[in-house]
Amino acid sequence: MHFTKPSWVAHIDTSAKADSTKRLSIFSVHVHPDGSRIATGGLDAKVRIWSTKPILNPASEKSNRPPKSLCTLTMHTGPVLTVRWAHSGRWLASGSDDEIVMIWDLDPNARGKAWGSDEVNVEGWKPMKRLPGHESDVTDVAWAPEDRYLASVGLDSKVLIWCGYTLERLHKLDQHQGFVKGVCWDPVGEFLATQSDDRSVKIWRTSDWSLEAEVKKPFEDSPGSTFFRRLSWSPDGAHITASNATNNKGFVFIAAVITRGTWTSDISLVGHENTVEVAAYNPHIFLRNPSAPVATSNICSVVALGADDRSISVWQTKSARPLIVAKEVFDRQIMDLSWSWDGMTLYAASSDGTIAVFDFEQDELEGIAPHSVQEQYLSKFGFTPPPLPEGYSHVIASSHNATVSEVRSQSAAFDTATIGGEVVNVLVAKRNNKKKRAGLTTMSSVPSAGAGPSSYSNKRASFLPDSDAKLGKPVSPLVRESSFPAPDEQPFDTHPDWHSHGDVNMAPSDAFDSGSMRKKDEVSRPMYKTLGGNRQREMVLVKEINDYVSVGGSLGLSLPVPATLTRITAELDGTHIFEGLNPEDGGATSVHFFKGKQTLWLDYLSSPVIAVHATPHFCVAAMSDGSLNVYSPSGRRLMPTLNLGLSCSILDGSKNCLLVITQAGVLHLWNVSKGIAFFPPVSVAPLISSPNDTIVSALVRPNGTPIVNCSNGTVYSYDAALFTWVKISDRWWSEGSDVWQGRQRSQSQVANRGIVAFVEGSLSGPPSEASAETPRPEWWNTALTLGHLETRLHAARLLDSPVEYKQYLTLYAKKIADEGFRAKAEELIKDLSGPIYWRPGEERDMGWLPTVVGLVKRDLLKDVVLAQFAKSRTLQKLGQDWQDLLKTMASEGM
Repeated sequence: MHFTKPSWVAHIDTSAKADSTKRLSIFSVHVHPDGSRIATGGLDAKVRIWSTKPILNPASEKSNRPPKSLCTLTMHTGPVLTVRWAHSGRWLASGSDDEIVMIWDLDPNARGKAWGSDEVNVEGWKPMKRLPGHESDVTDVAWAPEDRYLASVGLDSKVLIWCGYTLERLHKLDQHQGFVKGVCWDPVGEFLATQSDDRSVKIWRTSDWSLEAEVKKPFEDSPGSTFFRRLSWSPDGAHITASNATNNKGFVFIAAVITRGTWTSDISLVGHENTVEVAAYNPHIFLRNPSAPVATSNICSVVALGADDRSISVWQTKSARPLIVAKEVFDRQIMDLSWSWDGMTLYAASSDGTIAVFDFEQDELEGIAPHSVQEQYLSKFGFTPPPLPEGYSHVIASSHNATVSEVRSQSAAFDTATIGGEVVNVLVAKRNNKKKRAGLTTMSSVPSAGAGPSSYSNKRASFLPDSDAKLGKPVSPLVRESSFPAPDEQPFDTHPDWHSHGDVNMAPSDAFDSGSMRKKDEVSRPMYKTLGGNRQREMVLVKEINDYVSVGGSLGLSLPVPATLTRITAELDGTHIFEGLNPEDGGATSVHFFKGKQTLWLDYLSSPVIAVHATPHFCVAAMSDGSLNVYSPSGRRLMPTLNLGLSCSILDGSKNCLLVITQAGVLHLWNVSKGIAFFPPVSVAPLISSPNDTIVSALVRPNGTPIVNCSNGTVYSYDAALFTWVKISDRWWSEGSDVWQGRQRSQSQVANRGIVAFVEGSLSGPPSEASAETPRPEWWNTALTLGHLETRLHAARLLDSPVEYKQYLTLYAKKIADEGFRAKAEELIKDLSGPIYWRPGEERDMGWLPTVVGLVKRDLLKDVVLAQFAKSRTLQKLGQDWQDLLKTMASEGM
C-alpha cells in the first residue's frame, strides 16, 4: 500500500486579512468514476477539482504535468459540506450551508482565469441547475443506482428526492425529528437509508417512499455533536454500516452493521477511541474463495471507517479484525471517505484542511470481483425499478458499429492534449450547434453513442507508478465499456413535450360551470355560498412592483420592509393557502384563502399587501400603509384594522399569538382570540449594538414569548415579568462551553426539536480557529459551561419548553457533580425542594412555586438532580441524605 498526503490539495483562506497559507476545513471528497479527478468541498464555499495523477505518481507531481488543480467552482455562498459525482460521471452535485444543492456540468467555454481570483481553470464546469428546497444546511447528497434519483438531506430535518434525469423535485420525507446528516442508497435500488441526530437510521421504500423500518437501538446513547453521520450500503445489498453508534451505554464507540430485511444490528465494528463520523464501502464485491462460485456464503465486503480520533480503519467482513488501522493520520477529525471505482484507492478528507490517500496493491485486497459479478448477484433480489422518464437515459448504448465510430471520432470524451511536453488525457466537451434549453438536450437529438475498446485501463495505469501499472488492477466494467462521454453525447435533456411556466396553457376560471358538474343525486341539495367561492385560484407571475411606497419613519432605527410583490403567499398545511394579490395595473388589492385551487373566501383591501401569515387559528395581512387585517379561518375580521403607523418589517404567528415588528423597530404582540396585547409595544433598538447590526429574524412562541435573532450573534426574548429584554442564547458561549452545539445552523421547523436547541442552532457554528488558539485563564471552560447551561435553563423556562428544561437540568447537575461544587449543589437542591414544611395544594410560600414549566420541582430533584449527585464521589453523601429526606417528607405528607 502507498500512502500520501498531497500538501497542494487545499482550500486556502484568501480573505484580505487572512494568512495566505492558512488551510480551511475540507468537509467532503469524492472520486470521479474514471478515477482521473477528485472533487473537494470546503469552508471557503468552493468546490475544487483536482487531477489524481500527480497524487498517485510522484514523477507527475514533481514535474507538475498534468496541472494539479483543474477547476475551482465558486457559485455557493456558504461552506460546501458535500460533493458527489453522478455514476455516469457527467454531473457533479454539491450541497452547502447556503441551503442549495448545485448540479455542475462540463463547459468547454469556461476555461481560463477564474472570476475574482488569480486561479486558472484548466477545464470548465458550469452550474447547470440550482436546486432550492432545503431550509438549512445541506449536509449530504447521494445518487441512486443508474443515477435514477438524487437524494439530499440537511439540518432542516428533511430528505428531498430529486429526479436524476429532469432534476425536478419528486418527494419530501419529513419524519426525522433531528438534523439529518447522512444518506445512502441500496445498490439494488429498492431502499434509501438516512441517518439523523434524532438517533435513528430510517429505511425508506423507493416504490412509494413510505417508511420501511427505523433502527434506533445502536444509537440510543450516541453523541449529538458530530458534524456528520455518514453511512454506507454494502455493494451486495446485504448490510448498512452506520456511523456514530455506541455500546455499553455510550462508553464504547462503534460502527453499527444493520442487516437487510430484519433491519437489526447484531454486528459492531469496535476499536475507535472516539465517535465514528463516516463509513464508506468499497464499491466491489469480494469473494472469500476466488476459485469458488459466486454465492451468498462466498461473498464479503470491504468497508472503511473514519473517526473523530483522527484515525481510519479498513475492515473486510470475513474477518473480525481490521485489515489496516492508520492512527493519527490527521490533526483533526475525518469528515469524508471515498473509494475509487476500481476499488484500489481510498481518499479521506479532514477538517484540518488536508486529504490522505491510501493506494492499495492488488494482493492487499484479495478476492476483488469485477462489477459484472455484482450486477449478476443483485439481480437475485428481483427488484424492478420504476420506468425512466420518457426519452431519458444515463446509459450509453454499447454498439460497436460504424455510427458509433463516427460519433466517437467527432467527439471523444477524453482527447489528448500536450501540457508541458507530456501527453495527458483532458476532459473535452463537444459543442452543439443546436439551441439548447436549460442546458439539456432532448433524447431524440442525441445519436446513439457507444464505446469502442476501453482506454481506461491504460489511463488508470498511466496515472500510477510503473510498479502499480504492471499489477493489472481491476477496473470498472462501466468505464471499460465506454469512456466518460462528452456533454452532448449524454442522452439528457428537456423533454420535447415540456413547457416552461410561461408556456402552460391555463383554462379561464369560468371555463367550467360548477353547477353543471353536479351529480344527479346532488341536484336537490342546497348550494351554500362562500365569498368568492365560485373563483378558481389563478397562477400569477410573481414580480416586484415599484409604484407603491411603504410608510416608514425618517428618524432613528429603520429596518428593511418586504418588497411589494404581485403575489404573496403563506401556506398553512399543504392544502390551505392564504394569498395576497397586488395587480400591476393598479387594480384592487385582494386577499384570498384557498383550499387547493378553490377559493374559500376573499376580501379587498385599501392598500397594497406586503406580508401575509397564516396559522390554524387566524390569517393576517400587513399593508404598506402600516395597517393590519386579522381574519378567522372563515374570513371574519377577528380584530379591528390595526393601524401601526409604520410598515411591517417582520410578521409571525403561532396558534393565537401574533407578532409584528415595524420598520421603526417597535414590537407588538397580541393574543388574537382574546383581542388583547401581551404587553405594551416595546422597541428592539436596545438589541442593536452597532450601526452595522440588524434584526435577522423574529418569531413568537405559542405562550406569547417573542424571540428575536440579531446579526451580532445573540438571540433575545422579552420577559414580560421583568419588563426587559433578556439574552436566551449567545454565540460567545462557543468559545468555551463544552455543551455548545457546534456547527449546526438550522432554520428547521420548531416542532422538529426543542425551541432552545432551535434558537441555538440558528447561531451555532464551529469555534473560530483564532479563538481556539487564544490562551485562556484557568477554569475558563468550566465557568462558560455552567453559565451556558444556566442560560439554557432560564431560556427553557421563559419559552415554556419542559422537555428541554429537564434535559438541561440533567446536564447542569452532572457538571456540578463532576466538578464537585458542593455549595452550588446545596443551593440547587434547596431551590427545587422548597420549604420542608410545604405541603402539596398549599399556597406558595415566600415566592417559592412548586412547579416550573409544568414540572413538579421535587420530582425533578429526586429523579434528575439527586440521581446525578449519587454518582459523584464528592456529592454522593449529599445526594443520599436528601434522597432519604425526600422519602421522609413524602411519607409524612410534607
